[in-house]
Amino acid sequence: MHVSCPAAVLFEGALCSCSSRGIKRKPRAVLIPPGACHLLNSSTVYANNEVNLDEVDIYGFDYDYTLALYSNALNPLIYNTARTFLIEHFKYPEAIRKYDYIPNFAVRGLHYDIQKGLLMKIDAFHYIQPGTVYRGLSPVPDEEVLQLYGGTYHVPLQQDSGFYGKVRHIGPKVKQFMDIFSIPEMTLMAVANDFFITNDIEYDPLHLFKDVSEAIGMVHLKGYMYKWIMQDLGKKSVSCYCTDAVLHRLVSHGKKLFLITNSPFSFVDKGMTHMVGKNWRDFFDVVIVQADKPHFFTDCIKPFRRLDGNGDLRWEKINSLDKGQIYKQGNLFDFLRLTGWRGSKVLYFGDHLYSDLADLMLRHGWRTGAIVPELEQETRVVSTSRYALNLTWLQALTGLMERLQVHRDPESVQILQEWQKEREELRVMTKNMFNPHFGSIFRTCHNPTYFSRRLCRFSDIYMASLSCLLNYDLTYTFYPRRTPLQHEAPLWMDQLCTGCRKTPFLEEMSQIR
Repeated sequence: MHVSCPAAVLFEGALCSCSSRGIKRKPRAVLIPPGACHLLNSSTVYANNEVNLDEVDIYGFDYDYTLALYSNALNPLIYNTARTFLIEHFKYPEAIRKYDYIPNFAVRGLHYDIQKGLLMKIDAFHYIQPGTVYRGLSPVPDEEVLQLYGGTYHVPLQQDSGFYGKVRHIGPKVKQFMDIFSIPEMTLMAVANDFFITNDIEYDPLHLFKDVSEAIGMVHLKGYMYKWIMQDLGKKSVSCYCTDAVLHRLVSHGKKLFLITNSPFSFVDKGMTHMVGKNWRDFFDVVIVQADKPHFFTDCIKPFRRLDGNGDLRWEKINSLDKGQIYKQGNLFDFLRLTGWRGSKVLYFGDHLYSDLADLMLRHGWRTGAIVPELEQETRVVSTSRYALNLTWLQALTGLMERLQVHRDPESVQILQEWQKEREELRVMTKNMFNPHFGSIFRTCHNPTYFSRRLCRFSDIYMASLSCLLNYDLTYTFYPRRTPLQHEAPLWMDQLCTGCRKTPFLEEMSQIR
């Protein structure tokens, strides 16, 4: 075949042939092998760091979204109640009540620019992902985003919120929402902004941010969420046969267990009784409620207080943490002193990367496990043939563009422009498969998200729920996949989907969830 352009030279016999009318691409089905991994199982435990369970003697747990998972039915209840507080307590216009909760609008890990009133997704390098910036309920054009941020998509570190995602009074202008409970808060924030913008009402975005945050806080402080869950554990709590099985298995193998939660004892007691039985405390060597994390891990001010059988505080000084007792508040430094549980023989599970896991890993050397319920939906999308086809072609197209860009002849330039346009279309398509507004919580176009980078930094292992532990022997070692660095040659094994390979007894597991 005679070729007259560099593009045809690059892709002769594979991607394109040259004719008098230009380059014609062959059907993708011929070019791309089937890549969807139909065996990918959301019950896999994924490893960021090597963890040998045989070396773990003590297992610790958060409660909310760890031992107990909750239904999405909670989100509209939180939203509606906070919206009422916003109208009745903060005197916002009654017309805001017309905005119903929008399921699947926001995703965890987003950032919110407090002064500009913008909700967005930021990658691991502090760059805003184009196409994921919303003012109210409307997307902001990429060109306007560049203008708003001085000609760049970069958000400086000093503008970001504090380590735990809390906005300090001086300095940070951007808050990250890391809590699963924050999804209705982000939605209400967007709705309130949208109301003022669409009705052309002047308002202060800083006041709106503080008011919405306080309204959401009132839902939790006044105990509404606890009340809703306790009234209907069957519909609001979705975890639970697995919690009993996990605890039984660990105790039967001689492991020590403890619970550290911010929730009150009455709430935890009812939930655990529902999931495990009224003797649930027999599983735990130490139970601590209303711990006030993350301050529990960083401060050494609050002493432990013991609760009696009625949940009332006792006055005695705590010189030991005894099995069968319930303790309130306290701090990690006294916890370590009284238990002697230190280092990598302790594995603690939680859902909040900052409040639950960061300090334990960075300061105390505990092993950490992150519970990420979103893995259920994300792995479902990744397992589809459509996603595999789009992603494979996107990667191939990027490689072709990289090689073609050195050619400056008009035909090559035109083809490169066409491929750039197609690449952007593919990026949008793959993003929309996860969430039409913000995409995957783990990736931007090609980089990990800010959330994903923190997940890798603060958790040794991560999984959709604690039930995933049931698929592994307690002497099992989790090995992280060795992925090639940019300057290293890719290895054949690194190209495989190891999500299914890393799970023992795959055929039996396929029926678990």
